[in-house]
Amino acid sequence: MATSIIELDKVECGYGEHTVLKDISFTVDEPGYICVIGPNGVGKSTLIRVITGLIDVKSGTVRINDKPLSDYSRKEQARIIGYVPVMSSDFNIMSVLDTVLIGRYVRQKWRTTQADIDVAYKALRAMEIEGLANKRFNELSAGQRQKVSLARGLIQEPQILMLDEPTANLDVRHQIYVSSFLKELASRTSMTVFTVSHDLNLAAKYADTVVVMKKPGILYGIGTPKEMITKEMIEEVYEVDCDITDDRGTPHVVLQEVLGREEYRTAI
Repeated sequence: MATSIIELDKVECGYGEHTVLKDISFTVDEPGYICVIGPNGVGKSTLIRVITGLIDVKSGTVRINDKPLSDYSRKEQARIIGYVPVMSSDFNIMSVLDTVLIGRYVRQKWRTTQADIDVAYKALRAMEIEGLANKRFNELSAGQRQKVSLARGLIQEPQILMLDEPTANLDVRHQIYVSSFLKELASRTSMTVFTVSHDLNLAAKYADTVVVMKKPGILYGIGTPKEMITKEMIEEVYEVDCDITDDRGTPHVVLQEVLGREEYRTAI
């Protein structure tokens, strides 16, 4: 029987008494670039944190490589699953190189080696920020910080890399660069790259698999971009009219009007 990389079975979770995810079930059987999309407040970031082990489930099961996530130690989880949050601390006064090397701790034995430093520089080059290695993290722009966080995730060399809005704060060129880099990373290394995105067209163009969440924290569906990014889905999930065109074999979304919302016209 084939091993599932990620499996969620009737997962429910939230914060305190507030339930965010409701009865979520899906399976990822093959490595690839997976993108989670959906409106604000449907639990996209919570889904990432559940799979990473940062949030405990109220009911249901999360399995990684056919083994319940709760059966792994924290060290084992960190070796298998890398996590890059959407925001980084303003109070980090370490150098960019030292900040990236934090991600290497799960691979280190007693101290940082030259091999660790070489891997860190390779990740910085991949993110086009090698020249910032000796700069303090808190002196960087938001976009530069985002790329440092991505580099820190890369040097963990995990089997599964979880990224919460990896293109947030990046300009258009770097949004495209990072998206194409992550797709290539998944393809060349057999890594499962699992991301959250608000950009439907980036998801359509680069993702191998799209997970669509809808209110109130439930799974709309999972499939290829062609299967999931449709006019019907966008109208139901986002409540927005749109046109879908073909962009060299992938769907391209042209947004139109918000459906059923006329109040803003009279509020001006």
